[in-house]
Amino acid sequence: MSDADPLPAVLAAEGPVLPVVAGLVFRQGRLLISQRRPDDHLGGLWEFPGGKVESGEAPTEGLCRELREELDVEVEVGDLIAEVAHAYPERRVRIQFFRCRLLHGEPMPRHCAAVAWVTPAELDRYPFPAADARLLERLRTEPGLWRDA
Repeated sequence: MSDADPLPAVLAAEGPVLPVVAGLVFRQGRLLISQRRPDDHLGGLWEFPGGKVESGEAPTEGLCRELREELDVEVEVGDLIAEVAHAYPERRVRIQFFRCRLLHGEPMPRHCAAVAWVTPAELDRYPFPAADARLLERLRTEPGLWRDA
């Protein structure tokens, strides 16, 4: 982490930090994204699929569970690509982004509004939450991230 990284400051602030995991699933030069349901926190925005880690659950276990519940797929969780902390007015989150390999199933929007496979050039067409800004910048500028797991 660099000195400019807000992770320590956000984590040091008062109040609980919600642990969140998200999967970066690449396939043939495209990245899987999902749209939040309208009534969810940050409803209508696009994100990297995942969700909250439950108490006593390892982040990788939580990510497998969340992708199974949200998209009806099985994945193998790989390397941690990024870790971001962000303070929204109503909550603070710590998001771990893992590269994932799709093992079984075709993503279906079970607990999200929609799914899409996007190219780097298409990322700007989708509005994402503020917490994803730094990762989105890396995805735009580091073509090496766009390899299949």
